[in-house]
Amino acid sequence: MKKEFNLDLENINVIVDELKTIITGDTIIILRGDLASGKTTLVKNYVKALGLDDLVTSPTFSLQSIYSNYIYHYDIYNKTLEEFIALGMLEEFERNGIHFVEWGDEKLQNLLIDYGYNVILIEIEKSENKRLYKINA
Repeated sequence: MKKEFNLDLENINVIVDELKTIITGDTIIILRGDLASGKTTLVKNYVKALGLDDLVTSPTFSLQSIYSNYIYHYDIYNKTLEEFIALGMLEEFERNGIHFVEWGDEKLQNLLIDYGYNVILIEIEKSENKRLYKINA
């Protein structure tokens, strides 16, 4: 399934509501987009829409954040796939829950699909006041 949404930030709930319908069970969501395109903002709004009170921030330096024991948030901007694997992070995807991966490249996506994980790709393109969200599930 491929869908696109061109939204201003005030209407981010549209993409969040769509995610709530397509994320079923254990899922890995790979988020791609330029710096400041809204990857962390999307995760923050998704967590909030679930009624959770967790503080969502970019895990750039910690590599991983966990919200309410079942939402995992990774930022691998400064890591290669090989470094990510060497750190033992690939095994984290075996944990039940929803995994958001900022900056996941095509190599990681293909590896996860080959391992049989349910993977959704969201590409975010920013313009002055809007974001184009391209979902490939």
